[in-house]
Amino acid sequence: MTVDEIVRIARIAVSLGISRIKLTGGEPLMRKDICEIVKGIAAIPDLKDLSMTTNGTMLGFIAQELHARGLRRVNISLPTLDAEAYSKLTEGRIENALEGVKAAVAAGFCPVKLNMIVLNGVNVDAVQEMMDFARQTGTILQLIELDPINVGDAYFSAHHKFLDEYEEMLRQKALSVETRRFMQNRRIYRLPDVTVEVVHPIENRDFCLHCSRLRVTSTGKLKPCLMRNDNVVDVLASMRRGASDEELKELFERANQQREPYNKATPQRHF
Repeated sequence: MTVDEIVRIARIAVSLGISRIKLTGGEPLMRKDICEIVKGIAAIPDLKDLSMTTNGTMLGFIAQELHARGLRRVNISLPTLDAEAYSKLTEGRIENALEGVKAAVAAGFCPVKLNMIVLNGVNVDAVQEMMDFARQTGTILQLIELDPINVGDAYFSAHHKFLDEYEEMLRQKALSVETRRFMQNRRIYRLPDVTVEVVHPIENRDFCLHCSRLRVTSTGKLKPCLMRNDNVVDVLASMRRGASDEELKELFERANQQREPYNKATPQRHF
């Protein structure tokens, strides 16, 4: 999609009441025109929030400009602080990611969140180290339970770990605990010197019950459910055929009408 196409899709969404937009990927910073995309979306009247999820490895070069163009929050994927483990997981350099974190904080993004997927055999003993790093950098740590979506059964079986023991540790240390009701009841633990949010897999009734998100794929399709591909609506094809804004709004409404809870019952957990 071109910059203009992306911005137009965002403008149609905001005109229908969507007030928060997050740029994700893949890796959004791979686009050389990402600053123009941010500038165009940020200028849309009535947009309340524009954020991004990134691996952070290129953020050091561009954080200031992204903030100046209107990006306000960033989530940075950071599974470990160990250089060797980071390289094995991402094929990247930890130095670049850490520079991205520091650049994001310096640029004024608020909050800056660190996304740590907890993996058996990889980083289960590194949670305290990550908490210390979040405290030192003034960031928020998100502990994320491995989700079976888009990973093979063997990988999931080998690396999945429940986060219960970390939640108990956080509960004992927290000054206060908040629950994000419309974010699958995830908990935010506010410790004296750091904030940690715990994210469980989304294959559950609570997530589906409260889901109000609409995703746009890189090929310009509206996707009302993360777990399904049989109810997408192609908005880009209609746009390139000359569809009016009103016609595009109808496609958004159709996508929303096709929304249906993927999980209607909460699965049992097996230990």
